[in-house]
Amino acid sequence: MSTALYSGSFDPMTNGHLDIITRASRMFDHLVVGVIYNPNKSPLFSVEERVSQIQRVTADLQNVSVDHFTGLLADYVNANRFDAVVRGLRATTDFEYEIQMAQMNARLFAPGIESVFLMTSPEYSFISSSMVKEVVSLNGCVDGLVPETILEEIKHKFNV
Repeated sequence: MSTALYSGSFDPMTNGHLDIITRASRMFDHLVVGVIYNPNKSPLFSVEERVSQIQRVTADLQNVSVDHFTGLLADYVNANRFDAVVRGLRATTDFEYEIQMAQMNARLFAPGIESVFLMTSPEYSFISSSMVKEVVSLNGCVDGLVPETILEEIKHKFNV
């Protein structure tokens, strides 16, 4: 049984994230969406809120579960014996960053763990969580870029 991890801050989750999750769930027997807690950042949503949001949005994907972790990705990956780590790529700038991370992780991962890169679908290639937060905070429209239920929660956080 193949198990993969798709990790990120997901603050907030976008339709680009959901696209990668949906596609990766078809490639592996089990996909874990791992919400990273970074104590050096001030997220819009708590880890618990992000986990809950992702669970709701992926409820129809039977082989997807959601977890959270802190610390080094490789430690979490090795401890949970994942077969692969899925990463989404939007543009060449993502690739440059992700290839460096994948090469470092290759040194840290247990033998046999692979990094798998999925290109984001073109309609989501420009979306980032930080861009979504900025646009919503300025009362702009991001309809169709984030799951509807999460959009309402973002608007609530910004009182718009």
